[in-house]
Amino acid sequence: MGRLRHLLSRLSLLVGRLRRFERREASEFRRWLQNTNNLLHLIVVLVVPLLIAFVTYLSNVVPRFYYLLFPPLASGTYTLFSDPEGRYADPKKFVAGLTAGALCGLAAFEVGQLLYGPTNGTLVHPESAALAVLFTGVVTWAADVEVPSAFSTALLTLVAREVDPAEYVVSIFLSASIVALVFVVWRSRFYERRARYLYETVRGDDHVLVPMRGETARATAMFGARLAAAHEAGKVVLLDIVPPERVAEGGGSAEADGGEGEELDAAGPTAEEDLRSREADEAIERLESCASEIRTRVGVPCEVVVAAGEPIPTTLETAENANCDLVVTPYEEERGVLSNYVRGVFRGPLDTVAFRSTTETRRWRRILVLVARPGDTAHAMIDFATRLARRTGIVSVTTCISNEVERRAAESRLANVVETVEGPIETRVSRSDVSSFVRANASGYDLLVIGSSHERSAASRFVSPPTFRRIHEADCDVAVFNRGNP
Repeated sequence: MGRLRHLLSRLSLLVGRLRRFERREASEFRRWLQNTNNLLHLIVVLVVPLLIAFVTYLSNVVPRFYYLLFPPLASGTYTLFSDPEGRYADPKKFVAGLTAGALCGLAAFEVGQLLYGPTNGTLVHPESAALAVLFTGVVTWAADVEVPSAFSTALLTLVAREVDPAEYVVSIFLSASIVALVFVVWRSRFYERRARYLYETVRGDDHVLVPMRGETARATAMFGARLAAAHEAGKVVLLDIVPPERVAEGGGSAEADGGEGEELDAAGPTAEEDLRSREADEAIERLESCASEIRTRVGVPCEVVVAAGEPIPTTLETAENANCDLVVTPYEEERGVLSNYVRGVFRGPLDTVAFRSTTETRRWRRILVLVARPGDTAHAMIDFATRLARRTGIVSVTTCISNEVERRAAESRLANVVETVEGPIETRVSRSDVSSFVRANASGYDLLVIGSSHERSAASRFVSPPTFRRIHEADCDVAVFNRGNP
């Protein structure tokens, strides 16, 4: 019986580990997908082959669909799905361009027939190929339906010997229409709404835990309340942590009942107990005063929790018990680096913001977000910035480059990151180092949002110190965001 219990215990432990591994891997995969480039590559790898397979199936079932049209159709489909917001991502132009290319190829084919007569085999006259490309370039340019695949359909018309040219043009139109229809549905129903499905902070991070530590705790609590207020289900939990030794010292008299307890009560509290009682009352009064201000000024529910224990595990445990999914803690340093407490919370499972308050600002309307690379951290920082700015503020998303050749790629990355965000937002690419940019521009903003170095390797942090080490150069409030480790 004992062996069976031991075996069941080991099996339960193994199942628990597998579930934790599955959740962790699912979370990592979700974060990988939150990079728009990764998402588009996955779509191209999975969706485009299935779509081409479907059209191929139609070609086998419907005799008027010809396999000859698939090379330009495949390349055009890739162009649509790989860059849904790009120059050639217009479904009307896609259909019209491919059809126009087929018609131009048909015209060039007929001209060749008039000049040289019928040809045998696969011989294509150079003049016919030149005319097909010329006609396609002129027609698509004039009609503003330029797509690269149009030239492929034009040239393929010249070798469609055994295919009726008119039926080939109709096949091009119908096949392109099928692809365009799927693209429109995919882009409108999923791609443009991907924030709702992929970006966790858009759906969550609305129950905010604020450890009330240090002189800027009140300002930090107001900052957390502004974040929570952006969601209808938002709430704030203010946490005060009591050292465990104080609880141990005061626990005997609090739990005493009768006998000696009456004698202690009769003797009255000691001076030390009275001091602890006054300190506790003052702490509760401070929390309640801050909570009342939050309820009045921000309009979100606010709870007060006093817990005993070690700071880091107590914070994480309280967050779990209070059903919080975001921790907003005051920024703390020890000898020029993040304090042990902040680093410990950063290593926890929850998203965390370390807020450094240097001004009297309580409404952050102009916000600067520094983005180093695309991904879930960048999306989360921009989401938080838009929550604070609301509709009347403005968010500036900026990345710094070292060489001018990097500008176009950087602009494309920023466009992918911000295109799902609503409200006033601008993107900037600065050819300067981060420190110089912060010194020159931070004074024009209410808040600077940056990411932690959690995802960077130790070697990377040694070569280039984390950006948050330079926040003393910012003449505004600073929020350092760290993605949790589920």
